[in-house]
Amino acid sequence: MERNAMKTRLTAALLVLPLALNACSKDGTGTPAAPASPVAAVAAPSGQNWTDVVSRTAEGTIVGNPNAPIKVVEYGSRLCPVCGAFARDGFESLMNYVKSGKVSFEYREFLVHGAPDVPPALLGNCADKAAFFPILEQMYQSQEGFLNKLQAMTPAQQQQLQTAKPVDAIKIMAQQMGLIDFAKQRGIPEAKAMQCLGDMSQIDRWTKQTQDKGADGTVTGTPTLLINGKKTDVSSWGQFEPLLKAAGA
Repeated sequence: MERNAMKTRLTAALLVLPLALNACSKDGTGTPAAPASPVAAVAAPSGQNWTDVVSRTAEGTIVGNPNAPIKVVEYGSRLCPVCGAFARDGFESLMNYVKSGKVSFEYREFLVHGAPDVPPALLGNCADKAAFFPILEQMYQSQEGFLNKLQAMTPAQQQQLQTAKPVDAIKIMAQQMGLIDFAKQRGIPEAKAMQCLGDMSQIDRWTKQTQDKGADGTVTGTPTLLINGKKTDVSSWGQFEPLLKAAGA
């Protein structure tokens, strides 16, 4: 009973947050450390590209050489405009580093806006792991449309969210943002999408991750970017790439 009560409290706390989405991160400035010695490229297994090597972790999803000497981690929100700009500006370049075998990239969900972040996170993790990063980047490409539709909700619709059961509120938001159609267009049947939108265990896991990483200071805004476990103070690709190169990439 206590475990179920805790899950209910976590979910309820998550869904109480407002729908207004503000800037999710302050743009810091980063000064590259003294450059490390360049890291040698690592060949992918025969017939593979490192960008095809994807696995789930306890905290997120990782692409690339699992033993890469340079490990990049992002705590991000799929509705965060700053995260979206980072992805649109830098994802292709970051994948080129991943292809070298020098760099791995792990994405971890961080529900910085609370409830609105839940539907895209659930559907982004609904497909096979091989589709995780393509869908993530396509969500960032479509982000403005999702946000515009969400913020177009009427007061009556917002009131409906406040009184709905958590699982129903999640599905209402997903429908409002056009996310169910988005998922169907990417090979996720509607029945499976609806099943994923009802996955309370995922919601509770990400809620706890969001609370824990916010409380211990790991994440103060999104995106939070780490290189080999060390938090950087930047949130744009133009600022992050020099730090990546300084690490030896």
